[in-house]
Amino acid sequence: MKKRLISSLVATAMLAVAIAPAAIAADLTDVGFIDQTALGSLPQFASANAQLAQYKAGLDQQFAAAMKHARTDADKQTVTMRFQQQLQEKQQELVGPLFQRAQLALATVATNRKLSIVVDKRIIVYGGQDVTSDVIGAIRSSQALNPPSASPPPSEIGFVDQSALDNSSKVKDANQQLQQYMDQQRPAFQQKLKAAKTDAERNDVGAQFDKLVSDKRDQLLKPLVDQTKSATANVAKNKNLLLVIDRGDVIFGGTDITQDVQNALNK
Repeated sequence: MKKRLISSLVATAMLAVAIAPAAIAADLTDVGFIDQTALGSLPQFASANAQLAQYKAGLDQQFAAAMKHARTDADKQTVTMRFQQQLQEKQQELVGPLFQRAQLALATVATNRKLSIVVDKRIIVYGGQDVTSDVIGAIRSSQALNPPSASPPPSEIGFVDQSALDNSSKVKDANQQLQQYMDQQRPAFQQKLKAAKTDAERNDVGAQFDKLVSDKRDQLLKPLVDQTKSATANVAKNKNLLLVIDRGDVIFGGTDITQDVQNALNK
């Protein structure tokens, strides 16, 4: 289970590397799924959300007042970081224990059901085991929850952390080149906008600029997308994985092939 669950409970150019179909295959009996929205609707989480929202409202007022006295960019950055830290600490105080219990509940249910992976319900069209009610029951119970002694069994479903792939030097390089290209082209189009006399002409100038940027983005990023898909497919084949999904859809278990894909891309 991962940090994404916190954001679900608390209410650039991405590389499309998943090679999975839209649904988990029905014959994979070791696949579970959970409705994170249902977990987020539990009274204890709703209460934590309300408390956090109230705290943030007061903090926002304090932040606005502090920013009025910040004279330099460095001062503003210091103020911003200080208030962000305060909000994170409050979030951890309110949500941390609930998140930890949700993690333990999910791990316990997954172990009892002999599941190798639990994914987000929204990617399931057919099949899999719905463990939402079991996890909610474990969270609500007064029973102490201990971490399972065994790790999840090996899974035939792999996942990649697309955010990690997007932070590779090649992708950052391509995005930087794209930004430089946009900066180079913008002055000419700003002149065209000034010369435009009607809304239709201005819309046409905007469309031309968007098309220019879109074509350049495809030129810079599409080869990287294709390379990433190919590397992911090769790693999946070598590891005998049935499919690969984005880490954002994995709640528990699964086979992480992010590093393997990164290694393949860096060869």
